[in-house]
Order: sequence, then structure tokens, then C-alpha cells
Amino acid sequence: MKLPRITILATLLLTAPAAAQLQITPPATTPSPSAEKQKPKSPANKAPPPAKKKEAAPAPKPSASPKPAAAPKPQLPATVIPAPPTDTPGVDLVFGAYQRGQYKTAFELATARAQAGDPKAMTMLGELYSNAMGIRRDYAKALEWYKRASDAGDREAMFALAMLRISGRGGPVDKGEAVKLMASAAKLGEPKAAYNLALLYLDGQTLPQDVKRSAELLRQAADAGLPEAQYALATFYKEGTGVPKDPERAVRLLQAASLADNVDAEVEYAIAMFNGTGTPKNQPAAVALLRKASRQGSAIAQNRLAWVLINGTGANADKIEGFKWHLVAKTAGKGDPELDKQLSDLPADDRAKAEAAARKWLGTK
Repeated sequence: MKLPRITILATLLLTAPAAAQLQITPPATTPSPSAEKQKPKSPANKAPPPAKKKEAAPAPKPSASPKPAAAPKPQLPATVIPAPPTDTPGVDLVFGAYQRGQYKTAFELATARAQAGDPKAMTMLGELYSNAMGIRRDYAKALEWYKRASDAGDREAMFALAMLRISGRGGPVDKGEAVKLMASAAKLGEPKAAYNLALLYLDGQTLPQDVKRSAELLRQAADAGLPEAQYALATFYKEGTGVPKDPERAVRLLQAASLADNVDAEVEYAIAMFNGTGTPKNQPAAVALLRKASRQGSAIAQNRLAWVLINGTGANADKIEGFKWHLVAKTAGKGDPELDKQLSDLPADDRAKAEAAARKWLGTK
């Protein structure tokens, strides 16, 4: 049984280089709004913010390939992994109640099984206490149950306990114990633990920096199907961080993460398809994916889609729709002076339509 709501601590910020040759550039180091909403605070393990870089606007004509950006600097993103069925009937009942949102029932069933020595039920109790599901939040009790399950060999409990130790919830901060727990969980095949351990090796604060070890752990988590790890490892292959550069492998990983609805991966995969970088050029599919990511709230995708629609590159020109997305992206901090200039040159009626469409999307008057 895997618990789908055990959270990781912050949001991954990976710097991507500008794509070569054609009209759209890859996203800068800006996390998607969905990730920002999920980002809990982590005073115990907070990486320094990356230096801001000016993002190049996509040009309507081919351009030369710029130099790659610096190696990525991570923080830890929230991750949710669906749980497979378990072979233990009693735990099936517990997890079934949990999935249906019947948290009080899950708590009662898990309590009975935990008292009988079931480590999965103990982990469930830790989850319920930690997230205030069907019972008042109590990190101390969550830590107690996670520790009992961890001592019994449950890898998910090890990872959850590591997160509590790093954040100092339920007890004092203990990064040393957290790293040991995370390493044990990773050895037992817990992908979230492998992923976060990889980021700690990359960050170089809690652990000595080791990009090769980071890449190995990311590969382990990516092979287990963790979209965040697939996205991070794609950046490694694109930059040659801890692995040889391999644009084609990077794109395959972006595609896998994109299929799992990782918005950042969707944007970069769309740009790769648009430009034909590491994959055959497919501009219609790229524009469709940019539309999807735009609707999911990615300001970077909205900016790129605006350029495509305004200039009619890779899609039929639609200036009103394009400027709508430009204005929406601008409210999320992705302003674009060149598009502002083009908007000011738009006929007044069309400009009013674009502004009204943006307000409607944003839910403002």
C-alpha cells in the first residue's frame, strides 16, 4: 500500500537553456503555478534562490543557438504517487476507506490493524495524523506511528519520517537521521526518497555535492515512473550534468513526464517538438500541448502560445486569442515588452476584445 498524500518539501527549479534555431525558447527558471500552490515551507532545508536571468523572447524568425544555461539548482517539489493494491485484505479495507475520503473509518480500521502489528496500518495512522484527516493534526503522534512502521521496515514510513525530521515537525530537526532514513527507503525502492536524495546531492548543503550520484538516484526514481524525476533527469541529459549530453534521451524523458501531466515537462516537450530539437518537428502537436499547459496555468506556455498565435507561426494567426494569452501571462509575471508594443498597435476594437477575453479567463471584470 502506498500513501498518496505524503508530501515533499518545496518546488524544483531547474534552469533550461534557450532552444536553438527557431521561434520558441524553452522556459526559464520559473515553477508552474500548480507547483507553487503545493509548495510547503521548509525552513530546515531551504536552498538559496537561484539568480534571476532575463528570459529571451521567442523570435518570429530563426535565430542562432545561444550558450547553455548554468547547471540546475534544486529544491524539493510536492509529489503525489497513486498507490497500487495490496495483498493484505485488512489493509485493503483501510486504504479503500482512505481513497473514498472516509478518513474516520480509515482511522478506526487502521488503529485496530496497527495494534495487531501491521506496519502499513501504522503508516496510514501517521498519514492521517500528519494531514489532519478524520482527526486533529498531531505531528508528534504522526512521527510516533511513522517511526514504528519504519522500524518494522516500511519504506514509505521511512520517507515520511525523513520529511518530518528535515522540517522539524513533531520533534527537533535532525538532518542526519533524515538522510539515513531517506537512503534506506531509496534502497528499498521508494522513488520519492531516491528523488529527494538526488536533490540533496545536487544541492550540496545537507550532503556533499555529487552530480553523478544525483543522476544515478534520479534515474532510479525516473525508471520507477516518478514524473518529477523524469523531468529533472531530462534536464541533466540536456545540460550534460552528471551524464553525457543526450538531447534525444532528454526528450524521451520529457515526453514521459508530460504524459503524466507534469506541466513543466509539457512546456519543454512542446518547445522541443516545435523546434525539432531531439525529436522530429511537429508544430501542430506542439501548439496543442502549449494550449494544454496554458489552460493548466503555465505562464511560460501562455507566453509562447501568444507568440505562436500572434505571429501565425505553426498555427493559424489569431491575434485576439494570442494577445489574450499575453495579458494572462503578464498577470503571472511573464510580461513581454515586444508583445506590449504590438498590442498597443492593435486596432482599438481588437485590443478591447483581447482585454475582455483575458479578464474573462482571469475571472475579473
